[in-house]
Amino acid sequence: MQFGIFSVGDVTVDPTTGRAPTERERIKAMVAIALKAEEVGLDVFATGEHHNPPFVPSSPTTMLGYIAARTERLVLSTSTTLITTNDPVKIAEDFAMLQHLADGRVDLMMGRGNTGPVYPWFGKDIRQGIDLAVENYALLRRLWDEGVVTWEGKFRTPLQSFTSTPRPLDGVAPFVWHGSIRSPEIAEQAAYYGDGFFHNNIFWPAEHTKRMVELYRQRYAHYGHGTAEQAVVGLGGQVFMRGNSQDAVREFRPYFDNAPVYGHGPSLEEFTEQTPLTVGSPQQVIERTLSFRDTVGDYQRQLFLMDHAGLPLKTVLEQLDILGEEVVPVLREEFAKNRPAGVPDAPTHSARVAAARQTAEEAEVSA
Repeated sequence: MQFGIFSVGDVTVDPTTGRAPTERERIKAMVAIALKAEEVGLDVFATGEHHNPPFVPSSPTTMLGYIAARTERLVLSTSTTLITTNDPVKIAEDFAMLQHLADGRVDLMMGRGNTGPVYPWFGKDIRQGIDLAVENYALLRRLWDEGVVTWEGKFRTPLQSFTSTPRPLDGVAPFVWHGSIRSPEIAEQAAYYGDGFFHNNIFWPAEHTKRMVELYRQRYAHYGHGTAEQAVVGLGGQVFMRGNSQDAVREFRPYFDNAPVYGHGPSLEEFTEQTPLTVGSPQQVIERTLSFRDTVGDYQRQLFLMDHAGLPLKTVLEQLDILGEEVVPVLREEFAKNRPAGVPDAPTHSARVAAARQTAEEAEVSA
């Protein structure tokens, strides 16, 4: 099972100091967080994509390429890549290029984003969001899977005998997760292609997350990719930790109360009861995270949101030390217990290349 962190790259005022980082400081902080993630033994770093203040990560592949050059084993991903407003041709080329630079340590999460105005900024209509996601992804798959593509659709100019370059590393495209909070159509899309489904359950009760993941698992099996238990699932989560829960709550409360995303609404106590947000000791985080398996079954990737709400970089790095030293080793051991033999590991480039070669060899034998 993979563990990691994801960032939305918000530039938020620290309520305890009244200061917000500059854009440069925030970008550099995201890089420092990714490097720290590898140092403490995490598996994945994922960055969001936003094109509006107060966010900075408008060019994920630029950032991930820079991080790739400074890391050795960290899987580099997104949370999310905007399949609705980006040109599928550019996605195909950018992530294939990143694949080569990072020696295959790349996957990505497709999503529609959470900012309505981004659609007209890129010449799109938000009312066509689902249709854009479906058509654009179908084209992206063809661009990666076929050497020469002739294509015509509704939302983009036609392609005539077009070859996306560079070609995917080793002939195997990056693994794709489809991220969604509330759209069953996206769970269906992930199941149809046999891709991964990532439920960013940071704002939703367990019952909602369970329904979405169960839908994806059922449809994954329906399309013949394997059993429902073999479907590839990822989850989000939010944590803040200190040695004891009282200190964690006391320190995190001003950040929660003033956060643009969830401040000035339900109390911290209400939010932690109703959603996966866990503010407390490392043991509480371990217990809460292990409970996710009771909701969605055995899954492959757990990402945590830790650098948000104006938390200073020093604090985030301290959180990563706790996560890497005290939490993740226990989670690895506990999640491995009683894990059915048929449940697949998290997909990696090397494993997918080996599987593709085996399939090709079997086809040759059968021919």
